[in-house]
Amino acid sequence: MTTTATALFDVDGTLLDTSYFHALAWWEALRQYDRTVPAARVHRAVGMGADQLLDHLLGRDRDRDDDEAITAAHDALYAARWPVITALPGAADLLRACAGRGHRIVLASSASERELTALRRVLDADDVIADATTADDVAATKPAPDLVRAALDRAGAEPADAVFIGDTVWDVVAAGRAGVRCVAVESGGFSAQELLGAGAAEVHRDTAELLADLDRSLLGRPRPG
Repeated sequence: MTTTATALFDVDGTLLDTSYFHALAWWEALRQYDRTVPAARVHRAVGMGADQLLDHLLGRDRDRDDDEAITAAHDALYAARWPVITALPGAADLLRACAGRGHRIVLASSASERELTALRRVLDADDVIADATTADDVAATKPAPDLVRAALDRAGAEPADAVFIGDTVWDVVAAGRAGVRCVAVESGGFSAQELLGAGAAEVHRDTAELLADLDRSLLGRPRPG
């Protein structure tokens, strides 16, 4: 089995149960500015950052005057949900298990510093998290590879020595563009077929199942040396 010494974890939808909160916040924010987009389409775009998501949903040739206001509305609507956010089953235990096997754990997030602080408090695994990225570290968000490359830089790792763990096709595509293998989970609402079709090396139902399958996963053993 080929394994790695660096584990780059997406946060929203992978470690924390937030994907549908984001979808609802974007849907409501768009409606506030008279952009009607079916909620199902909005959900399929979650995992992209605001820059990519609005292009994807509204088109690149749109009037962009309201982009900043729509994004701010999303952020406010989503922040209102912070008190009820929970970690996904086995998330913190998975991070500790990977760290115990010698992996360097880096959170690969495009959240703001304030938001990431709140999410890390819910996750409650700072004892094994070596580093994390934020929105300030990237010029373009997923599916661009910038976030994965920033996380690699934080880890001091080469692409071949890392695995990215994510929950959306955008995670899988971004990891692939950065030359990093991706282990995917279905907790963001994308199916195993979709994730494998985007290039995931393996798919698990959620972090609890990945933890149970760890010995058979790409994350199973640290790379020697």
